[in-house]
Amino acid sequence: GEAKNLPTYPGPNKMRDCYCTVNLDQEEVFRTKIVEKSLCPFYGEDFYCEIPRTFRHLSFYIFDRDVFRRDSIIGKVAIQKEDLQKYHNRDTWFQLQHVDADSEVQGKVHLELRLSEVITDTGVVCHKLATRVLECQGLPIVNGQCDPYATVTLAGPSRQVLHTKVKKKTNNPHFDEVFYFEVTRPSSYNKKSHFDIEDVDEVDKMEIRVDLWNASNLKFGDEFLGELRLPLKFLRQSSSYEAWYFLQPRDNGNKSLKPDDLGSLRLNVVYTEDHVFSSDYYSPLRDLLLKSADVEPVSASAAHILGEVCREKQEAAIPLVRLFLHYGRIVPFISAIANAEVKRTQDPNTIFRGNSLTSKCIDETMKLAGMHYLQVTLKPIIDEICQVHKPCEIDPVKLKDGENLENNRENLRQYVDRIFTVITKSGVSCPTVMCDIFFSLRESAAKRFQGDLDVRYTAVSSFIFLRFFAPAILSPNLFQLTPHHPDPQTSRTLTLISKTIQTLGSLSKSKSANFKESYMATFYDYFNEQKYADAVKNFLDLISSSGRRDHKSIEQPILLKEGFMIKRAQGRKRFGMKNFKKRWFRLTNHEFTYQKSKGDHPLCSIPIENILAVERLEEESFKMKNMFQVIQPERRVLYIQANNCVEAKDWIDILTKVSQCNKKRLTVYHPSAYLNGHWLCCKATADNTPGCTPCTGGLPANIQLDIDGDRETERIYSLFNLYMPKLEKMQEACGSKSVYDGPEEEEYSTFIIDDPKETYKTLKLIIEGVGTLEQEHAQYKRDKFKKTKYGSQEHPIGDKSFQTYIRQQSEISAHSI
Repeated sequence: GEAKNLPTYPGPNKMRDCYCTVNLDQEEVFRTKIVEKSLCPFYGEDFYCEIPRTFRHLSFYIFDRDVFRRDSIIGKVAIQKEDLQKYHNRDTWFQLQHVDADSEVQGKVHLELRLSEVITDTGVVCHKLATRVLECQGLPIVNGQCDPYATVTLAGPSRQVLHTKVKKKTNNPHFDEVFYFEVTRPSSYNKKSHFDIEDVDEVDKMEIRVDLWNASNLKFGDEFLGELRLPLKFLRQSSSYEAWYFLQPRDNGNKSLKPDDLGSLRLNVVYTEDHVFSSDYYSPLRDLLLKSADVEPVSASAAHILGEVCREKQEAAIPLVRLFLHYGRIVPFISAIANAEVKRTQDPNTIFRGNSLTSKCIDETMKLAGMHYLQVTLKPIIDEICQVHKPCEIDPVKLKDGENLENNRENLRQYVDRIFTVITKSGVSCPTVMCDIFFSLRESAAKRFQGDLDVRYTAVSSFIFLRFFAPAILSPNLFQLTPHHPDPQTSRTLTLISKTIQTLGSLSKSKSANFKESYMATFYDYFNEQKYADAVKNFLDLISSSGRRDHKSIEQPILLKEGFMIKRAQGRKRFGMKNFKKRWFRLTNHEFTYQKSKGDHPLCSIPIENILAVERLEEESFKMKNMFQVIQPERRVLYIQANNCVEAKDWIDILTKVSQCNKKRLTVYHPSAYLNGHWLCCKATADNTPGCTPCTGGLPANIQLDIDGDRETERIYSLFNLYMPKLEKMQEACGSKSVYDGPEEEEYSTFIIDDPKETYKTLKLIIEGVGTLEQEHAQYKRDKFKKTKYGSQEHPIGDKSFQTYIRQQSEISAHSI
């Protein structure tokens, strides 16, 4: 969020240029932009990451950028892993703490200690201690290097300090060195430099200390990495001991440092940790969820129920969308919930405007599936806006000195025009999964509100413009278009563009009335032309058309592209010449046709479902540039030459796009033509020989997401488990609804229950499935508790979270006894 009350800079202007980093222990994983000349910098940046390793602290550092020397640290906030749940998903102010090498510690050390009695020649017993430093793991890398070594000290009346060798360039050093210390000596040995102890109880007062250091080549001396102090008395029970330990910060002799006020930092941390079993554990719950699209009514399905009981619909949407995408069921599921929502909508103007499960699921799908689409469409212009900083303020009140309102308006108009054009020309790049969802939204809306001809457009534009492009322009950092939140001036420019694009895409009748601000209404007059509305409609038509078989009965053909090109005769007539002719080509979402000239009767018509591949053709086939081929059943090929390379790419893209869902799409093709009795590419003689080259995937329209279905099911189980009281309440509501169908009882009216019996059945299965998984988790924890050794590599001594876990488990087992 932000920092406040940072200490003033000692120089004359007192202000600082600060940035904040996010660290796992001491490893930086994210850095905000620099906020200049402020002691209360506002960042407002979101960072999301999968945590790839174990960690002890999530830390946040505030740095002051210094032009002349290294950036200096002002302070830090370090949250222990086991405390993250305390602050989960709520804004919290944290005091900044001092940062010094003594408090910055990470990593663990593996030690073996052995205390043995030695009988001397005179028959007197003395004690020797063997300390073996085996290895360390996860030491910090300081200034880009880590050359660690360890010192071992026996602290008692006499101090002995021994060193390991330095291990170069590793933060996981293997030492495996043994050091011997004499703990007690026979009394006859009376050199003053050694100590004389006969009483073994004195051993209890001693401690062994292991310090880790980074061998520095700087003149400041070696850097402290962490220490470990072990009293020898614990060796009284067993003479040898071997364990892993977490390194600890240096003990400053409890000097009470007066904490300076370094200011504070506002953070909102959302931390989730799921323990995922193997796939078979999740089958019952997963199958129940994946069936959701087929349940009648859909409000009685497991996925819809999850949306009903979660506090935020977003919580349910994220794992549901990922699960359905992973199993290829997202389109039927979203179609089903969208259809149910449309039926409940009374006014076509409010269609998909609420924060329902449908809208959150579509948002999430667009975010996952449309990331690449946004990159290719918006990123180049957004980058330019962020770098060039053209003034675009059109509010007369906010104009800076020396700015000209007309110039600013023109700058803004050009940006809006360019962004509008790239969006409306980008239909061909829209991912298939989004197009299929838009097709079903459009059909549901048109069927429900037959009197409103525009609703088929507004149903789609409410997502693609209002919830996809406009937010991405407004906050490009949230859609990975820019690494950071833009500066205030750029942010203002993007806000004005986003508002205009949103209104252009909304197709509402009285556009200027949409704006509260008169300067926006005036600016919008530039765009109040029919060509803008037509471009939006054409774009929406393209992205919501479908490549399915049964579509002809449902929708009118939509013209996607047309124009003159040259084609080679397909040799239908037995004695016909296979020559080249200029023809008018026309592509709709139903068929690809050509005729002699525009408006004539088609000479040939290829149904979209008969297009099995669209690929470039190698130049040497006919010694002609810009050629491509449309491959049909029985290996019939139509060879076409476009007017230029851009046009060729456009045709290939759009033909690939509309035929992408065809069942029999080819996987291989011939990049050259079949001439003079053989294929030029592979020299095969039969004209029906399968292709010799893999087909290109077309556009990156079908997304392959890296999703773990079991993990998403575990997340959904955790949510159901968290909201179990609500599930039980919903069950009661189903019971009371089916028995008592009078006025709805107040406490149950929060749930959508269309069919109490079906909903009750599903709830029963959910509660059983969740109960079974809960028992599995409890059993796993009990088994783990029995097997886990404190001091093992996974749970080193000093692991607070494990100590807490042990305490909880022993309380549970005591309770169960």
